[in-house]
Amino acid sequence: MDKKLVVGNIGMMFGMAHLEGAMGYDAEIALICDSNPETLAAAGKKYNIPEEKWCTDYHDIINNKDINVVSVAIPDQQHKQVCIELLNAGKHVLCEKPLALTREDIDEIVRAAEASNCKFMVGQICRFTPSFEKAKELIDNGTLGEIYFVESEYAHDYMNIVKTKFGDGNWRADPNRHGLIGGGCHAVDLLRWLAGDPEEVFAYGTHKALLTVPYDDATVAIMKFPNGVAGKVFVSTGCKRDYTMRTVIYGTKGTLICDNTSPTMQLFVADENGVAPEKPEIVEVEVNNHNAIKEFAVFADAIINDKPVLTDAREGAKTVAACLAIVESSVTGKIVKPNYEF
Repeated sequence: MDKKLVVGNIGMMFGMAHLEGAMGYDAEIALICDSNPETLAAAGKKYNIPEEKWCTDYHDIINNKDINVVSVAIPDQQHKQVCIELLNAGKHVLCEKPLALTREDIDEIVRAAEASNCKFMVGQICRFTPSFEKAKELIDNGTLGEIYFVESEYAHDYMNIVKTKFGDGNWRADPNRHGLIGGGCHAVDLLRWLAGDPEEVFAYGTHKALLTVPYDDATVAIMKFPNGVAGKVFVSTGCKRDYTMRTVIYGTKGTLICDNTSPTMQLFVADENGVAPEKPEIVEVEVNNHNAIKEFAVFADAIINDKPVLTDAREGAKTVAACLAIVESSVTGKIVKPNYEF
């Protein structure tokens, strides 16, 4: 195949990180697209992209024969239509998380991706966050021993970004875009990466802090992972605090406490008698909670060298399936087994 990556970027409000990732890789930026001319112009001027490379209709990217890679960073509800059109046009696609919001949509995207000859990547960015990469390394090399409990949280106050209801045009307040699926999928995907696919979940939800949305603004889920590992996810989109994804991993030999916004992690490792130190080892890490440059580089490597995409459509669909099971459990009050059959 042609080794040159010619990129189109759809969605500039949230897609500027994707654009930076492509530019950091030194890919050619052919077109940037946003339906809002003001947002489009702001991105174009910020990154010195000439106006002839701006467009407001994503079909201009689909119809451009030179473009072979496209990033999609638009409202979640639009992922299915745009991604399938791009795949049918023979484009490699990097789609922002979550893959989609409904079972029907993720099924259709998986089928389209697997029927195409294109690479498809879901932007599960936590897998490229330095602290979480280090956590994965410590699990895999046995430093923490056998893992028995994992927990993560997605605490992000939506108050300033969801000021109106969905009827007023705010896509984040769509009843289908439950905060646990749209944002909390970060924490769910992270635990899937660290501990495997949850086999069953049980969840509670409350709705007290963010009344402009029709769904619960706080959800806690207990999850059963393979190999007898237990886990917990907490998601709050109405919390009154700074943004964090605090994550704790408990193993038979040690414990790791980390997040995605701090320059240090706390690591406790037991001695030969199984006794943990009173004070943790402080592990320094880079703070980069949206490591789009590495994300794009990994995607580019998969395209150029025909490697598997680790966060492909099926992997993104599994994360959404686990999220859908959590939401179902919080509504029904029953244990739910996620459906990973696509």
